[in-house]
Amino acid sequence: MKLVIQRVKHAQVEVDKKIVGKIGKGFLVLLGVTHDDDKQKADYLAKKLCKLRVFEDENKKMNLSLKDVEGELLIVSQFTLYANCLEGNRPSFTDAAKPDIAKDLYEYFCNKCEEYDIKVEKGIFGADMKVDLLNDGPVTIIMEK
Repeated sequence: MKLVIQRVKHAQVEVDKKIVGKIGKGFLVLLGVTHDDDKQKADYLAKKLCKLRVFEDENKKMNLSLKDVEGELLIVSQFTLYANCLEGNRPSFTDAAKPDIAKDLYEYFCNKCEEYDIKVEKGIFGADMKVDLLNDGPVTIIMEK
C-alpha cells in the first residue's frame, strides 16, 4: 500500500462536474493498493497517517498532527501509483491490485481513518476524477508498507 500525502489549505474532488469530496485544512491522500496488501498494512498506515506531525506549531516547527489542528482528510484511490515505467514508454500497471481487492482495502482504510475521529472525505473508486488542491508548503510525503 502506497500513500502520497499532500498537506493542503483545501482540496476537492469532482466527478461528472459534481463535487463528491471537499476538505479545508488537512491532507489530500492519493492511495494505491498492490497485490500483497491487507488490512494489517492498512491499519498500520492509517495510524501513521492520522498521527503524522507535519503541521507547524507556535515555533514554526512541524510538530502538530491532523487532530491537533482539526484537520481533515480527502482520500482518493489511484492505481497509477503502482505504474512501472522501467521498460518502454507506456507504463505497466500489473503491480496494482485488481479493482475488487483494491476497492475493499480503500474503503477499509478510509473507515479506519475515521476511527481516529478525523473527518474523512473520499473520491469515487474507479471514476474519472478531477482533483483540485492548494498545497501548503508544499509538503508532500510518500508512505508505504
